[in-house]
Amino acid sequence: MTALPLVLYPDPRLRRATPPVTAFDDALRAFAGDLRDTLLSVSALGLTGPHVGAPVRLTIIRAGLDLAPRSYVNPELVWASPETARHREGSVSMPGIDEEVERPARVRLRFHDLDGTAHEAEEEGFAAACLQHEIDQLDGLFWIERLSRLKRDRVLKRYAKLRRG
Repeated sequence: MTALPLVLYPDPRLRRATPPVTAFDDALRAFAGDLRDTLLSVSALGLTGPHVGAPVRLTIIRAGLDLAPRSYVNPELVWASPETARHREGSVSMPGIDEEVERPARVRLRFHDLDGTAHEAEEEGFAAACLQHEIDQLDGLFWIERLSRLKRDRVLKRYAKLRRG
């Protein structure tokens, strides 16, 4: 497998919703392997097709640095708790920047594995935040859109300064 080059913000491919995967084949499994290798090479907690410029509705997540990466094909949220939690979020596509984001504390999702078998799972805490973050990315919603206008402007200024320096 191969680590792939990352797409950096504000690349427009980060703002495009991905179509559902319909072919659960060797090409998908090979891409998932490359995405996993990329995730590990940059020490990320989650990565999607759009992070490497591919319009593939696939995310690889490890909700902790000691956990094995897991593939989610065509993930979709089907329920979110009314209770919320705050976690620091960032993106490999906007290196060096993070901010607190408030999201539902628990979620239920449907997804497929790499063989096309359908699953449903419920997650809470940090794992729930990671899944929501990556599903947003697959829907074309970059994480900073979850921030208030003021925080988003500050994040963009910090990112511009980092890129210049």
